[in-house]
Amino acid sequence: MATRTLWRIGKKLALVSTAVCVGGAAATVATSDDPERALKLFTAVPLRLARDSVTAASIVFDYEYALWGLPEGSVERAKVKHEVHLRSARRLQELCFRNGGIYIKLGQHIGQLEYLVPHEYVQTMRESMLNRCPVSSYDQVCQVFKKELGETPDKIFSEFDPAPIASASLAQVHVACTHDGKKVAVKVQHTHMTDTAAADHATVQFIVNTIHRFFPSFDYRWLIDEMSESLPKELNFLVEAKNSEKCLDNFRKLSPHIADYVYAPKVYWNLSTSKLLTMEFMDGAQVNDVKTIQKLGIQPKEVAKLVSQAFAEMMFKHGFVHCDPHAANLLVRPLPSSKRSILGKKKPQLIILDHGLYKDLDFNTRTNYAALWKALIFADANAIKENSVKLGAGEDLYALFAGILTMRPWNRVVDPSVDHLVVQGSDSDRSELQMYASQYFSQISELLRRLPRVILLMLKTNDCLRAVNNSLLQGSSPHTFFIIGRVSSEALIEAKLLQKKSLLRWLNVWLDEILLEARLFGMRIAFWLLQLRKALC
Repeated sequence: MATRTLWRIGKKLALVSTAVCVGGAAATVATSDDPERALKLFTAVPLRLARDSVTAASIVFDYEYALWGLPEGSVERAKVKHEVHLRSARRLQELCFRNGGIYIKLGQHIGQLEYLVPHEYVQTMRESMLNRCPVSSYDQVCQVFKKELGETPDKIFSEFDPAPIASASLAQVHVACTHDGKKVAVKVQHTHMTDTAAADHATVQFIVNTIHRFFPSFDYRWLIDEMSESLPKELNFLVEAKNSEKCLDNFRKLSPHIADYVYAPKVYWNLSTSKLLTMEFMDGAQVNDVKTIQKLGIQPKEVAKLVSQAFAEMMFKHGFVHCDPHAANLLVRPLPSSKRSILGKKKPQLIILDHGLYKDLDFNTRTNYAALWKALIFADANAIKENSVKLGAGEDLYALFAGILTMRPWNRVVDPSVDHLVVQGSDSDRSELQMYASQYFSQISELLRRLPRVILLMLKTNDCLRAVNNSLLQGSSPHTFFIIGRVSSEALIEAKLLQKKSLLRWLNVWLDEILLEARLFGMRIAFWLLQLRKALC
């Protein structure tokens, strides 16, 4: 009986959603100023929505039918649930690849939500979504060029490689040479993004809302809300170009001590539009390519420190944060004109790519977030609670919020030992975190619903940076947390100075700086002693 009911729900979902979409698409054709584009929508969108509906219905049916009658907490249920997670993740993966565009972007988002969605989904999406993105044909690339710049690529550039060197969810990148001999990278938006972006967003929203109606604990509507806000900006490459320049300007003005160590490609504005972006071509090793980094004479641990410091400066001091720092968007090269050290090593320079997704943190959010991280580093339970509540976690879920930020259980978060936040990246660590994620799934969903979207993007950014650190260090390091502790504390000291300038305020700030240095020095000594003790044992 339950099986038939679920199957009827699935069929109704497919029929109703397809009917809605066909009607909407027909109306679009009838009223559109661009009948050719509207006809593409009319023919493509119903098919895509039908795929969405069938996939969603089959996933819902699989969970309910496969787990029916299996006792909670039993070994058999855990085994079957793992198999259903895996089947459903592959169905979702296939849907993303067949529909492309926004769906690839959605899959990439899911791949970054480590320990917030089942591990099978994260692993499946992460293994494929960054490396198997669709590629536009050269004819389609020429169409974009003609529409945006009035000529084909071979007329605009002295050389243009028709085969892309990289392809992502929204665009692909070609190597070219300007008429004055400059090697450039040209980012070209996929043609179908213009045709289907709005409709795809509406269909994904419909599916997520429908599943939530049947299964209230599945509440990922916040992800759709975030995509509604961020996608139009990511589809406008002029916004991306401005973001890259603002990012470097912030480092020069607000973080001059590391400005030379952070770089973004120069933009060629005369060869850029909302759908074409021409930039300086950059040579470098991908940030997770440890072997190549070492061949360049750079120590991976120095790269990890630089990545941590650069993004800590963005979060806690600039309030303007690159929110998609996965490995493909971060390159490393030796600092130009830097000499080798006595040990023969070079200093790294971090090259940040893909500036389409940034978030502004207002003064209060930025300082509360800095205060929270300072409290996490120094294991201050009261300050963790206070600042988590200020950021929207509530008095009942602040401990869970701290756990998601650090990927550590609460007893480790408040442990006074110097390495209390270090994650080794071992199988036992992963199993423990996945167990907590499964156990507290409904509370995690509620927390994600409560938190402001800007904080949700900070969680995604943290996940990306954690993955980068894991690849460079095979886990995390206390030195990373020392850097976060220093930068967050400095940001709070600077915020105090801005509030009121007086002799007493200046003395308080001066004492805060001395206390900070003493605490960080004490943590380093404690860590060195701990390492010495382990070595002797």
